[in-house]
Formats: sequence, structure tokens, C-alpha cells
Amino acid sequence: MGIFTKIWFSPRIVFRHVNDYCQDEFVKPLLFLAGISRAFDRASIKDLGDTMSLFGICAMCILVGGFLGWIAYYIYALAINWTGKWLKGAGNTASILRVMAYAMITSVAALVLLIPQIIICGNGLFQSDWDILEEGLLANLVFWPFWFLEVVLGIWTIVLLIIGVSEVQKFSIWKSILNILMPGLLFFIFIFLFVFVKKII
Repeated sequence: MGIFTKIWFSPRIVFRHVNDYCQDEFVKPLLFLAGISRAFDRASIKDLGDTMSLFGICAMCILVGGFLGWIAYYIYALAINWTGKWLKGAGNTASILRVMAYAMITSVAALVLLIPQIIICGNGLFQSDWDILEEGLLANLVFWPFWFLEVVLGIWTIVLLIIGVSEVQKFSIWKSILNILMPGLLFFIFIFLFVFVKKII
């Protein structure tokens, strides 16, 4: 349990430890839970509550989100490793996926915060016409503090990922940020070129 507490305040030491000793026992569970957390975020953004029941949303996020989330993180780790080779990174896909999983501890914590919000606010969390200000005092007291904490945890997840990639790739922080952004940048460049070529043909 020391890893799960120390990573909040001494992330580089933790990432170095889990990488040096290849501690993979928590990788899959953490990525699965992070996938669930991400799925709930997408469900809220896409207003799935307009067309689905709360039970349906929860079932989909837990079953589909957890499985597809793990695959998505693996693909992302593969892409970071691939682009990182251009920057002479020292890591590999397994080491990048490992630190990525431990960086998601904060996302898992955000998932825990979501549970009381769902209990109090129900399907409204996932509906387009839902207004928290029109709900009762209890709903507002639960929603706003937890929403703020989720934002903070989301930011800290990004920070941890940057530090983790920096550690395994032996990059500076700025080079680590570039490595993390490169897969997305290449994807958008590819889409732009595809659309451009398609228009001129």
C-alpha cells in the first residue's frame, strides 16, 4: 500500500521503484478502473442519460468502458513508445504502460468520488437538461466539492503521467510532454492529410 500513498507526494521515486522492479501486479486492475472512470466522463459529456437509464449507463461504463479502456491505454503506450524512439527514449511499451497505470491512481480516486454523486443526483448527471442549481441543498453540497476535487485529480493525473514518462524514457519534463502529445499530433496530421488528399482527388 506504500506505493498508493507515496505516489501522491513522491511520484518520481515511486515510478523509479515500480519500473526497476517491474511491479506489474496492479497494472491491469488500475487500467481497468481508469477505463471505467473515463467511460463515466464520456457518458456525462455525451449526455447518455437522455436516451439510457442509470442502470444501463453504469453497466456499459463498467463492462465496456473497463475493457475498452485497457485496450486504449495499451495502444496509447505503444504510440508513446513508438514516437519516443524518435526522441531517443530509453523506455519500452511495457514500462510506459506500467507508469501510465500507476499514474491513473488519481483517476481511480475520482471514480470513488463519483459514487456518492450518482447516489444523490441519479441519472441527472448524464442528462443534457439537468441543472444542479435546481436540485436540493444536499445535491449541491455533494456535487460541487466533489466536482472540484475531480478536476484537481484530473490535472494531477496528467502531471503524474508526465513525470512517469519522463522517468522511464529518461527525458526532461518538457521532452516528456512532447512525447505524450506526439501521438495525438500525428493522428490529427494524418486525418488532415487524408481529408486534404480526398478533396483533391
